[in-house]
Amino acid sequence: MDNTLLDKGFTPQPLNATHYRELDDNGFTILENVIDTAWLHQLRERFEDLVKSEGERGGIEAGQMKGVRRLADLVNKGEVFDDIYVHPSLLTAALHIFQQPFKLGSLNGHDPLPNDGLQVLHGDGPPPATPDGPFTVVNSMWMLDDFTRENGATRIVPGTHRKTENIDDCIDDRMADHPKQIHLEGPAGSVAVFNGSIWHGSYINRSSRPRRTLHCAFFSRERKQQTDQRAHLRPETADRLSPLARYILDVD
Repeated sequence: MDNTLLDKGFTPQPLNATHYRELDDNGFTILENVIDTAWLHQLRERFEDLVKSEGERGGIEAGQMKGVRRLADLVNKGEVFDDIYVHPSLLTAALHIFQQPFKLGSLNGHDPLPNDGLQVLHGDGPPPATPDGPFTVVNSMWMLDDFTRENGATRIVPGTHRKTENIDDCIDDRMADHPKQIHLEGPAGSVAVFNGSIWHGSYINRSSRPRRTLHCAFFSRERKQQTDQRAHLRPETADRLSPLARYILDVD
C-alpha cells in the first residue's frame, strides 16, 4: 500500500474477485460502465477538437505513429480529462499490480485509421525480474468507441506479464499474429487495465469506424515519465489540481 496516496485523498474502490483474478492470472481486466454517457460525449468531442486543431503535430510530445491519429499531454489539454488519472477504480487496479508507489507516466490519445494501425507485439515495461514482479508499468485503455476485432481492438497475449525473458528472444516476427493472442473487446465506456509487462499491440482497423482510446499509463515512482509533467504543467492546469492529482502527476 502507498500511504501517501491515502493521505492525499485516495479512497480505494474495491473491485470484484474476478477482476483481481484476471489481473493476477491473465495480466489484464476490463471494467465496464466506467465512463457515463455525458462524459463519453465530452471526451469524444474534445478528442476530435484536438485532432483538428493540432493537425500534423498531434501526439508529437510523446511520439507519433504512422496510420494512427495521436494525441499527447492530455493532462494539459482540457478539464474533461482530469478525472481519468485519479479515477478510484483505476487507481485501485494499478495499486493491486504495483504493490508500491506509482505516478502518471503519460495520458495520450490513439485512433488507428482504416486499414492501418497494426503494431508489433511489445511490452510497455521491461520483463519482471521474477514471475511475481516487481512490475513497473500499468497501462489502461479508455474506450471511447466500441472495441471490436473488426475495428482494431488491441491484441494481447494472456499471462505473458509473468515472462522474465525478453520478447525478442521468444518471438521471431512480432508483427505476426500470436497463436495465443486475444482481442480486448468491449463496449464504449469501458476501461481495460493491464500490466505493462504483458505482450500486446494495436491491431488493424478493418472497418470504416473510429476506434478512439485514451491511454492512461502509470509508472513506478523511480521511473522517468514519458511526459514530464513538471516540465509541461500549465498554470491553468496547476490551479485546478487536487492534492491527490498533484501526487499522481508528481509535480510537487
